[in-house]
Amino acid sequence: MGITSAIVLYAVTWFMTMLVALPIGLKTQGDLRHENGIDKVEGTHDGAPANYNPRRKALWVTGFATVIWAILVAIISSGWITWHDLDWTAKLPSVADS
Repeated sequence: MGITSAIVLYAVTWFMTMLVALPIGLKTQGDLRHENGIDKVEGTHDGAPANYNPRRKALWVTGFATVIWAILVAIISSGWITWHDLDWTAKLPSVADS
């Protein structure tokens, strides 16, 4: 795996992990208003986050994404799974041809 492939794989892994992690632990203004009677900020939607901390979320995501990325790099570099294993249509040339 080349350095560019590793960087692209990390970026994809990080953003996918972020998209999964965004709603985890999120409290909306509507939730807090119903639970605690807290007023929402004027002009915002009830679904707007009330306690969003992007720095903390990004640090957690970076840690998890790095672990997932390292596992993916190990699998790809070791050859356990290759493109030919994922070729369900049998359109790629065989290993002997390349």
